[in-house]
Amino acid sequence: MLRSLKELKNYVLEAKDGKIGRCKDFLFDDEHWTIRYMVADTGNFLPGRKVLISPISIGSPEWIRQVFPVRLIKEQIKEAPGLDQDAPVSRQYEIDISQFYGWNYYWHGTYPWGVAAYPRALSDKPLVAEGVLEPDSGDNHLRSVNEMCGYHIQATDNEIGHVEDFIMDDESWAIRYMVVDTLNWLPGRKVLVTPMWITAVSWADRKVSVNLSREQIKDCPEYDPAIPVNREYEEQLYDFYGRPKYWL
Repeated sequence: MLRSLKELKNYVLEAKDGKIGRCKDFLFDDEHWTIRYMVADTGNFLPGRKVLISPISIGSPEWIRQVFPVRLIKEQIKEAPGLDQDAPVSRQYEIDISQFYGWNYYWHGTYPWGVAAYPRALSDKPLVAEGVLEPDSGDNHLRSVNEMCGYHIQATDNEIGHVEDFIMDDESWAIRYMVVDTLNWLPGRKVLVTPMWITAVSWADRKVSVNLSREQIKDCPEYDPAIPVNREYEEQLYDFYGRPKYWL
């Protein structure tokens, strides 16, 4: 099912032996546009530490209670390799934390999650041998969802608005859409743009370029945040733009 990331923020994170905090942010890789980690706000549990939880260790969410079950215990999280609050997440750190928790490497393999299509399928798969790991390149393309909200969206002929939210597939954790608020151009209107239609991202300028025109976006099916995105709406959206569908 498709979910709004903005709505998932502040969900309670519940380890096997108690609460560890709340969902604060998400880190996605800008090559596959897939959420790789949930960033936890652990309050007084581990002050000053950035705690990353992979979807590999997240159970089926309890949507009514707004809880993400975490298949770890508090002591594991406490003893995991530390990362300062403002420190970047390097590939070497990802290797260290994966080895500590027993998470498989999402970057090693041919599927969206390395050797599997979904993160939960990795929970019982053995880690790859250390000898085949790629060296630390210093840049593993992880980006913050919180940071990217507010980026300007540039159509082929002019700016159309800014990123307000993201829509994620809760099985694969792939980002399917950016929610674009066209506030200064078409007040009160929101539209969806898939990462497949992005031509460039300028991280320094906080700008995303898409291969759609303003006229196309003006007439496209409108997005209503109060209504969950379903396949019928997706069919209408892709048919309107005449673009290939990701699910076929």
